Amino acid sequence: MAALQEIEMFAGLGPDGQPIVEKLSARELDSGNLQLVRSPAFVKGVASGDLLKCDPETKDVTLVQRSGNLSVRVFSRAHIVAIAEQLTVALEQLGGELDLQNERMLVYSIHVSCGFETIEKLLTEALASKPDSGWLYGNVYDPTDGTTPLNWWQSMLAPE
Repeated sequence: MAALQEIEMFAGLGPDGQPIVEKLSARELDSGNLQLVRSPAFVKGVASGDLLKCDPETKDVTLVQRSGNLSVRVFSRAHIVAIAEQLTVALEQLGGELDLQNERMLVYSIHVSCGFETIEKLLTEALASKPDSGWLYGNVYDPTDGTTPLNWWQSMLAPE
């Protein structure tokens, strides 16, 4: 099995205008590409299993190929344990994985073939009685405007 390494990816700008980076675990493959081990908490546009390339000089990381996984982020001011207990079981039954859990956040990876409607129904049900909670996709919308769908899944879901 390939060794894990830590890479840094741009996660946005802080209140002071300075860049924020997130440290992510990746597995180096024989091809020289890196494969993300878990979906990130803050970096937009990538998910667990995606193949990346890191420029050895600049250390800039670029997406090479998508794995088909969706990155799902759940936030809460409270009640995250109750949400995790309900949501983790439901998403794991569909083949999803809990990549990160802390006091206020959950990050899941789940394959797009499970269906947006199915995934969103589970999320809506889990958060229905939690008004201080919300969720969003980490790799579905353009990182620049946050609203334009990237549509990378279209070719994966298209009938052959």
